[in-house]
Amino acid sequence: MSAQRKATVGGSRFLYDSFDLAQARIDAQERIDDERRAGLEYRLGKIEEALERLEKRLWLAVYGVASGVVVHGALALVAARI
Repeated sequence: MSAQRKATVGGSRFLYDSFDLAQARIDAQERIDDERRAGLEYRLGKIEEALERLEKRLWLAVYGVASGVVVHGALALVAARI
């Protein structure tokens, strides 16, 4: 008879199992913290990519200015010898 009784009982397990509110809050907070950490890591990754691109552009500008100075100096030497 108890097997038949268990088969007819339906519904949520929370109706019959004990519910620990403190543990549920801790679990929810851990899930929120995990999502926040994942979002933070994503944003930091995007910031690092942007900084790398900026650094490449900065070095390109530095090398461009340096090559301009060298070319200008070379042209001045060529003009002085003529």
